[in-house]
Amino acid sequence: MTKLCIFDLDGTLLNTLEDLADAANHVLAEHHFPTHPVDAYRYFVGNGMPTLIQRILPEEHRDEDTFNTCLHEFLEYYTIHMHDKTTVYDGLTEVLETLQRQHIKLAVATNKVHSALAPLMANFFPTVQWDALFGQREGVPVKPDPQIVYDILKATGCTKEETLYFGDTAVDMDTAHGAGLKAVGVLWGYRPRTELEEANAEIIIKNPDDILHLKYI
Repeated sequence: MTKLCIFDLDGTLLNTLEDLADAANHVLAEHHFPTHPVDAYRYFVGNGMPTLIQRILPEEHRDEDTFNTCLHEFLEYYTIHMHDKTTVYDGLTEVLETLQRQHIKLAVATNKVHSALAPLMANFFPTVQWDALFGQREGVPVKPDPQIVYDILKATGCTKEETLYFGDTAVDMDTAHGAGLKAVGVLWGYRPRTELEEANAEIIIKNPDDILHLKYI
């Protein structure tokens, strides 16, 4: 039986797309660079904020100084505005509360900068007690490197056989597989079913409530 559920954040627990896009487009506009439509950010996000900035900058302006300046400005703006339009996916809070009552541990593994994680979770999930929260940290490789999963397993005292990993992208499926976990793809996030299938998700679910009906729970 499952003792630990690990969740990706952006596109899995929270719909953060508009706030990320607004922050990124604000920086681009400040530098008089072309901005991008919100939907384009479905494919820009997922590999960490530095990679996001690399992807949105015009190719001729990806020098180190411009990159560092834009990353700093993005983090500064996003930290202030990360609650503006972000929402919890419908039904997820109730699902998490149910898992909690079943004594299943809950954790987050995200490529979002670690300092943003605790404020977001406290704001959007005030009734959920998280057993481990890990974001992007200095000196630790980002997903799909499995180190973040190893850190969560160590912090919670759970084994990979007792753990399910939930995410909406191929990066998440690769992270789970790299750590030896069962990978559950979710269809309410940023990427299509085809991406999850090609990344060999063991299970694909359509709605948050489906989590409670998995045979492993």
